[in-house]
Amino acid sequence: MLKQSLQQKLQQKLSPQQIQLMKLIQLPTQAFEQKLSQEIEENPALESGKEAVDEFQDNSNDDYDDTGTETIETDINIDDYLSDDEIPSYKLQANNYSSDDDDNRIPYSGGITFNQHLSNQLHTFSLEPEQELIAEFMIGCIDDNGYIRRTIEDIIDDLAFSENIYTSNEEVEKILTLVQQLDPAGVGARSLKECLILQLDRKEENKERILAKEILNTSFDQFVKKHYIKLSQKFNISMEELKGAIKEIEKLNPKPGGAFSGNLTVIEHIVPDFTIRINEGNLELSLNARNAPDLHISKEYDNMLKGYAESKDKSKSQKDAVLFIKQKLDAAKWFIDAIKQRQQTLMITMNAIMHYQKEFLLTGDERKLKPMVLKDIADQIHMDVSTVSRVANSKYADTPYGTKLVKDFFSESMKNDQGEDISTREIKKILQNEIDKEDKKKPLTDEKLSKVLKESGYLIARRTVAKYREQLDIPVARLRKKIL
Repeated sequence: MLKQSLQQKLQQKLSPQQIQLMKLIQLPTQAFEQKLSQEIEENPALESGKEAVDEFQDNSNDDYDDTGTETIETDINIDDYLSDDEIPSYKLQANNYSSDDDDNRIPYSGGITFNQHLSNQLHTFSLEPEQELIAEFMIGCIDDNGYIRRTIEDIIDDLAFSENIYTSNEEVEKILTLVQQLDPAGVGARSLKECLILQLDRKEENKERILAKEILNTSFDQFVKKHYIKLSQKFNISMEELKGAIKEIEKLNPKPGGAFSGNLTVIEHIVPDFTIRINEGNLELSLNARNAPDLHISKEYDNMLKGYAESKDKSKSQKDAVLFIKQKLDAAKWFIDAIKQRQQTLMITMNAIMHYQKEFLLTGDERKLKPMVLKDIADQIHMDVSTVSRVANSKYADTPYGTKLVKDFFSESMKNDQGEDISTREIKKILQNEIDKEDKKKPLTDEKLSKVLKESGYLIARRTVAKYREQLDIPVARLRKKIL
């Protein structure tokens, strides 16, 4: 049976403007500049830079108040746009630039890619057209580290499918051998073992390198696992001789692709969003001026509206044009207001973070970094946790101790043996120090590291030690072992 009923619900929905504002808050300085350029390009009613001086000096008409400030009316109603109750332009502008601010944009250099660099070297070989196509295809399979991660069988199948080339394993192996002769040494290898051997083959032979190659060829697993005593016994050599061979291997590059300096790998230049300085024992926070551009509403568009209001005969095309102008002016007004809100949110949030971590920022001692989670700051500034997260995401602060990622100021807490809350960052720092000063002949296991931390007053389980060690990108004890 069908029934009709009326229900009243209270729902909270975000407007498109609120969603756009949240996205603006999340953007770091460089991405924000790109968004700003895009908005100015798409909206002709929005202009950047200071307005012409002669306009500000001309106070003869009603477009300016007695202080020489431009008045722009941009409400939705056409009458409100042109009303006598004029809005000072400083309310419609966002400007935090100093007249002597430099434009510190860093240009990107051009070049050729790693794969292009390898392809260019093929011209030094005498190849048949089909062989050259196979070689080009194989170079295309090489990743940024210099490895071919695909099997010969897969390459043969792809050659047949995409290039209409039917070839054999022997031919592809032959071309692979040629590709592996390209620079840098070790490129085109299918495994770390093959990569290291290819590099040793390019070097002039001596006793240590011959032994090193023999170790890689016959005992690669034992070498990787650092079973030095077994290697010494297997090859009937002294630990000193083994040490010489291992030193030769350590000189090799496990990622030959990284040696190519002319590639187009995009280097992200870090532009700090905030600057924190110490002035007479007090912390001072400032926002990068590039986050506060000089924007204003187009005077030309304002004049178009006035022309329409003064016109006696209003055609349909004029009405359509005015509707378009109003939409662009409203969008420009909102964007300027959104930038102001972004600046305010960034400053309020970062100011709270700065004062929360005041002790650390005054000393630079990571042991004084207080445990802090997003909710701690959100409660202080009475904003949502998601807003704090957006501010901390991908933002950097220039501090007296270097440029820091804002989210690095946040850390979970643990209790020491005295019941005090301590930052996990502090524990990781202590763990790093203990590993740095350990005897590399007998590295400390996670169990022993846990005992060392407990002796220092930090009750950390072995599993937690292993988790922190992995987060610090430190290998297990066996792989930290060295022949000294």
